[in-house]
Amino acid sequence: MTRVRRSPHTTYLARHLALVWALLIAYASLHPLTGFRDAGDDLLSFLTAPWPRYWTRFDVIANAIGYLPLGFLLVPAAAPWMRRSLALPLAILLATGLSVGLEVLQHYLPTRVPSNLDVVSNAAGAAVGALLGWRWGAVLGDGGALARWRTRRVVRGHTGEFALVLLVLWWLAQIDPDTPLFGLGDLRELLGFAPPLDFTERRYRAVEIGACVCAVVSVGVIGWHSMRARSLWLLTSAFAVALAIKTGSGAVLVPEGGALLWATPGALVGLATGAVALRIALWLPAPLRFGIAALGLLAGVALVNLAPDNPYPSAVSDAWRAGHFFNFSGLTRLASALWPYFALPYLMALQAREGRSSHAAHDHR
Repeated sequence: MTRVRRSPHTTYLARHLALVWALLIAYASLHPLTGFRDAGDDLLSFLTAPWPRYWTRFDVIANAIGYLPLGFLLVPAAAPWMRRSLALPLAILLATGLSVGLEVLQHYLPTRVPSNLDVVSNAAGAAVGALLGWRWGAVLGDGGALARWRTRRVVRGHTGEFALVLLVLWWLAQIDPDTPLFGLGDLRELLGFAPPLDFTERRYRAVEIGACVCAVVSVGVIGWHSMRARSLWLLTSAFAVALAIKTGSGAVLVPEGGALLWATPGALVGLATGAVALRIALWLPAPLRFGIAALGLLAGVALVNLAPDNPYPSAVSDAWRAGHFFNFSGLTRLASALWPYFALPYLMALQAREGRSSHAAHDHR
């Protein structure tokens, strides 16, 4: 095995994204994580079992698509340590091994059934992704376009790479069509808590506005301090992508008029108010700005967990949490629920980094 020399600006973004994507796949494959039991069968018997009698094209394609990004990311993730020609089969082997391992664990879940068709679909998706990673994955590696952009635009070190991972997870959370716009940190479903308040239109709209304002300010401040070359245009682009994802998920899941399902009066007011509040926050001194962002994260979590259930999109909820979308629903809800709890310590790390930079500049003068 030939060891490839790394540049001084080696980025581990591909490795970090591959790890996060693998964990999300694991959660989606084992969701819901309840009712573990041993059925007593041979753990690997599903590999040699007859082809499943009932299957759908959607399931096969969805399983392949789920592993395609993992295959893509594993190639540049391994590239700093080996040639891409060796990273290609290793990526396929690792992704297929993950699929087999998760299917074995499904043996212990009463709601899941191990399937050799799933393994084949996952391996095929990983193989396609690995081939794409072999061809174009260099954009994530040393000297690649994304690596150069990351070096130029995003703070250096693990702090900057964690910022990009947080951004990807935040975008992923927007796929869920059944949450208020930018609503983050809802732990009630994970912990089995019932909504504490009964639904009224006024209450729900107040939560929509408040959660959106809090998210725009906190996410905006985090994004602003994660950039080396700070740009309002780049910050606005991150929010535009999030709205595009929210719009696209609604269009796919709700056939008639679902694209703008998120654009309720409360969400639109919250978006406009949040944009103004963020612009004001960026004018404030950095310590105050960080404090407002932390308060926004905490207040947003409180509002989302106090929100009454909205009965109107129940048809969307039923489709989203069942059938083909069941695993993906759990994945996006997990990203949405846990995001603020990762973002808060990251915000504190950014504040400490900013403080060290200020002291260093002062000492230099």
